[in-house]
Amino acid sequence: MKINRSTALFIFLATAVISTTSVNATAQTQDNSPAATASPSPQTQTPASTPPAANPADVASSEAIIAAVYDVISGPIGKKRDWNRMRSLFIPEARMIPIVPRKSGGFGARVGSVEDYIKGSGNYLETQGFFETEIARTSERFGNIVHVFSTYESRHKAEDAKPFARGINSIQLMYDGKRWWVMTIAWETERPDNPLPAKYLPQGK
Repeated sequence: MKINRSTALFIFLATAVISTTSVNATAQTQDNSPAATASPSPQTQTPASTPPAANPADVASSEAIIAAVYDVISGPIGKKRDWNRMRSLFIPEARMIPIVPRKSGGFGARVGSVEDYIKGSGNYLETQGFFETEIARTSERFGNIVHVFSTYESRHKAEDAKPFARGINSIQLMYDGKRWWVMTIAWETERPDNPLPAKYLPQGK
């Protein structure tokens, strides 16, 4: 799974979130992103609870669950997000972890739960408009675990020609024999000193 603007989820995402999430080319905008707002300190994490039942189509494959994560956090200004759908994709103990600059220098991980992401980024996503799309993916699987580097672009409107942020969601997935689950999403946004490597971009970008 983000208060000032920009860094997407998420996203789950996080934007993203997730928001966010989940941000443009400077450390200032990264600190102001939806992702940064969705990542409180460990002491304030909301306790895990049993997730709602998932739509079988959302959790039928690793590709489907990643598509669902991007879809559930995205939408125009005023659109209420289906947060129960979001909850249904993650194990109760799942973590949303943006990597953000520290004011004192260096970088840190802000660890939060899915509930923290929803509380921290939900209002931003719905009042500012937020669309996060995957543009490239690198996956590795062993047994019932999958690790995905999912390269994303974030926009305030789906029709915006240029994204206000790009980055990589590092997603850990698990298959329990019946369905897929998201265990963790850690993300970092692209910056002038941290450009996206060509191998994590689609050809021609």
